[in-house]
Amino acid sequence: MKKWFANLRGKRWFRIASNIYVLILSVFVVWMLFFDTNSMLIHNELHRENQKLQQQKEFLQEQIARDREIIERLSDPAELEKFAREKYFLKKEGEDIYIIEYQDSLKQEPDDR
Repeated sequence: MKKWFANLRGKRWFRIASNIYVLILSVFVVWMLFFDTNSMLIHNELHRENQKLQQQKEFLQEQIARDREIIERLSDPAELEKFAREKYFLKKEGEDIYIIEYQDSLKQEPDDR
């Protein structure tokens, strides 16, 4: 055992690895990468979450722009009337509304035979 340890001590990499500064630096790096509250793992997780939130922000900004465009269009009384007739099936007095549904637009229920 002593001979093996003596051979090991003679190796260059063992002298470098057993240096107290290298050992302390290694422990410090491992601690900072994995165990610290600001570790690399937490940093990566926060970075992914930040990217996801940025994508959600862009999507919501597009939605806001689209909604603003719709609001501006609906400020015109003719467009507002058209919207009310199409979406809510409103009608003027004395009008009759007929809703025509085609066979391919109806939802089919599966046959349970």
